[in-house]
Amino acid sequence: MRRFREPIFAGLFLLYLLVFVGGFLRMTHYTSGPVTSKRIDVMVTEAGRSMSPSTWTAHQNDFVTINIASDADGEVHLHGYDIKWELARGSRWTKSFPADKTGDFPIEWETTGTRLGDFKVSP
Repeated sequence: MRRFREPIFAGLFLLYLLVFVGGFLRMTHYTSGPVTSKRIDVMVTEAGRSMSPSTWTAHQNDFVTINIASDADGEVHLHGYDIKWELARGSRWTKSFPADKTGDFPIEWETTGTRLGDFKVSP
């Protein structure tokens, strides 16, 4: 019986460790729903006075990829997420990020402060 004591304690310790680590990972990586990917293709025109589509939508925890191009040099700024695209005429820029904040966030042409649209993230 004595020779089985150490393997039994080692097995119980490993079982405890697996349950503890598994529970910790589940609690720290839990999301409120399924995570999906969302791709939005955007074109800024009229030298930063217009954007299509003007409203971007996502659900909380979606992984969003924005592909953006412009007919003029300038900067598009997504407020609330503080994401900026330094655009060059005719070039396409891509940024990806998790939609971890809910709300209605303005998108603007930073050079003139022109509001181009909104990014709406629902729970």
